[in-house]
Amino acid sequence: MKLGIIGLPQTGKKSLFELLTGNKVPAELYSSAKPVSGQAEVRDERFRKLVEIYKTRSEVPAKIDIQLFPRLDSATLKDGKIFADIADMDALCHIIRAFRDESVYHVSGSVNPVRDIETVNSELILHDLVFIEKRFEKIKKDSLNKKKDDRTYEHEKKILTLFKEHLEKDLPLRTLDVSQEEEKSVSGYPFISRKKLLIVLNMDEKDITGTVLLDRIVKDYSSHGIDVMQVSAKVESEILMLDSEDEKREFMAEIGIHESALAILSRLAMKTLGLITFFTAGEKEVRQWLIRKSSSAPEAGGTIHSDIQRGFIRAEIIKLEELVEYGSEDNLKKAGKILLMGKDYIINDGDVIYFRFNV
Repeated sequence: MKLGIIGLPQTGKKSLFELLTGNKVPAELYSSAKPVSGQAEVRDERFRKLVEIYKTRSEVPAKIDIQLFPRLDSATLKDGKIFADIADMDALCHIIRAFRDESVYHVSGSVNPVRDIETVNSELILHDLVFIEKRFEKIKKDSLNKKKDDRTYEHEKKILTLFKEHLEKDLPLRTLDVSQEEEKSVSGYPFISRKKLLIVLNMDEKDITGTVLLDRIVKDYSSHGIDVMQVSAKVESEILMLDSEDEKREFMAEIGIHESALAILSRLAMKTLGLITFFTAGEKEVRQWLIRKSSSAPEAGGTIHSDIQRGFIRAEIIKLEELVEYGSEDNLKKAGKILLMGKDYIINDGDVIYFRFNV
């Protein structure tokens, strides 16, 4: 599962990418038109709690594959080549500049987050409309050559017409309900506006606790099927430079925030990708795993090893909040709080799991 980071020039998307991945992007790589790949560690306080409870010797947090698209401006948008790479993403994270800094130019001459959101959204919708028009032309050509049954072409035209009418209302395709049959028909098409979208407002440090802009964006784009959050890349970089967790908490308390925005961004990125977390835990290792939402217990086991899914017997489920309450796994067992679940069990976000299997 891949998350693509997009945004107009000078929005702070490179800084956020570096904060998420922990790696600097070389200037020569960033100046190219090619996307930059990296992995972002999922920041999850629940993971830290498990490490403390089990006093584990090894910690393995989950990671999300992300790609940074350096060149996203009016020229590359109109050229259209960048969309081939964006189409390969499972979801998008759009970084919007909301900070004011006279030393950092804005490509449009002034800071206007609403305008910038609309600029990129319009280009994504336009891309999908252009694709539909090209597809109509190909259908007409193929129909004349009788490459397929006419009913197949009519079915596809009906779906594409539905998509076109929706896009012409200036609405992204992610907000259009489609049947399983329609989904199957268009699953291979590079529709950009069907992808889940997270908008991240990169704020001034002094505005990070305010919600006026955030509330406006949420209200204005309530029909667009997006998540919105705000972050200050400058503040987050200052937090990461502090040595201890106590120093970080004290610094955040001073500026009026209770949680690192990178942790919130991790959580929303997972939601955007349709992922949830489960854990395996013991004295040797605490490991975090990512699975698709609504996965069954055997499917979750399969992310660890195919043998677990193939020979699944049962899953022993520990609820993290109960583990924290009782203080240890032994106390949970004595209280009869460990659940034994079968093949039909659907994993809940945050489950701690022991798999029993035989092959």
